[in-house]
Amino acid sequence: MALQRFFLLLTFLGLASVASAQTAKYSNEFLAIGVGARGLGMSGSVSASTVTSEAAYWNPAGLALLESDRQLSLTHSEYFAGIASYDYGTFAARLDKTSVAAFSMVRFGVDDIPDTSELIDNEGNIHYDRVRSFSAADYAFLLSYSRAATREGLYYGGNVKVIRRKAGDFARSWGFGADLGIRFETGKWILAATGKDITSTFNAWSYDLTDQMKEVFTITGNIIPVSSVEITTPRLILATARSFPISPSLNLLAEINLDLTTDGKRNVPIKTNIVSVDPAMGLELNYIQLVFLRGGIGKFQETKAINGGTETTFQPTIGIGLNLKERFFLDYALTDPGGNSMALYSHVFSLRIQFQKPSQE
Repeated sequence: MALQRFFLLLTFLGLASVASAQTAKYSNEFLAIGVGARGLGMSGSVSASTVTSEAAYWNPAGLALLESDRQLSLTHSEYFAGIASYDYGTFAARLDKTSVAAFSMVRFGVDDIPDTSELIDNEGNIHYDRVRSFSAADYAFLLSYSRAATREGLYYGGNVKVIRRKAGDFARSWGFGADLGIRFETGKWILAATGKDITSTFNAWSYDLTDQMKEVFTITGNIIPVSSVEITTPRLILATARSFPISPSLNLLAEINLDLTTDGKRNVPIKTNIVSVDPAMGLELNYIQLVFLRGGIGKFQETKAINGGTETTFQPTIGIGLNLKERFFLDYALTDPGGNSMALYSHVFSLRIQFQKPSQE
C-alpha cells in the first residue's frame, strides 16, 4: 500500500513538472472525475439533465432551475482500492426568481504517504525515526452563477474557480480558471453545452526540496522539478437529453454527452491532433419520482488484447437513488475508474438536502 502511494506521488509530481513553457496533458484531471452519485451512476452523462446544486459542477446553467431556495449536496468516494479519497460539497441559494448562486469545493487526495527520503543517512545507516507521512491533495473552489434568459427555455451560467494543489510541504501550486454553460429546452428535448477552462487555466508551481530529496530524485532517475506554469487547455462538453414516459408511474430519461478535449491526441474513439472526442451515455428510470435506477457506459478505449490484436473497452456504471419526503435525496453509484477492472470498482455515496421556502414549510 505504501509503495502504491509512492508511485501515485511520483505521478503527481511528474504531471506538475511537465509544463515549463508548454501545455501538460491531463492537467487538473481530478476535475474531470465527476461528482455526485447520480452523475457517476450515469457515466457522467448528465450535463443537460442536472438541475440540482450539483449543476455547479456539471453545467452551471442548470442551477437556474433549482427547485428550492437553498440546497446542499455532499459526495464521498474512494478510488484505487481506497488509496485515494474524493470529496465534494456544494451549497446553492436562489437570489431571485431567475437567478441562483452556488459555492463548491472539491478535494482529491492521497493521505498518509510515507516520506522515506531521509531514511538512510550518508553513511548508509537506517533511521526509521526520520520517516514522516504527508498528503498529496488537489483542491478546487468554485463560485457559480446561473440565470434564466428572457427567451423561454434558455438558461446560462458560469464558474470562476481557484485551484490549490500540494504535495506535503515541498510542492504547491495556485491556479485560476473559468467555465461557461448554456442549456436550452425545446419541445421534449434538452440541449446543452459546457465550456470548461474556457480561457485556459494556469497553475503556478513552486517547490521547496531539501538536498536529501534532490539526491533521492537523482539516484532514482527522476527529474528534479522546478518552478513552472502548468496550462489546462479548454474542453467542451456537448449534451442532449430527453424523457420518455412509459406509464403514469414510470419515466425514462436518456442522455448522451460528447467530451471534446484539446490537450492532444487521447486514446478515445475519435481522436486527432487538434481535438479528441469521448462519448458517454446514461439512462435513468424513475418510479413516481421516488425511486431511481441508473446506468451508463463511457470512457471507451482501444487496448491491446492478449492475442496481439486490439479490443475496445469501456466503463460501465450503475446506481440507485431515493427521494425521502422531497427533502433528503440519497444516491449510490458503483463505478470502475480503471475500466473493466473488478478489483478497482469504487462506491460513491451522495446526500442532497433541499431547504424549502418558509411559506412551503
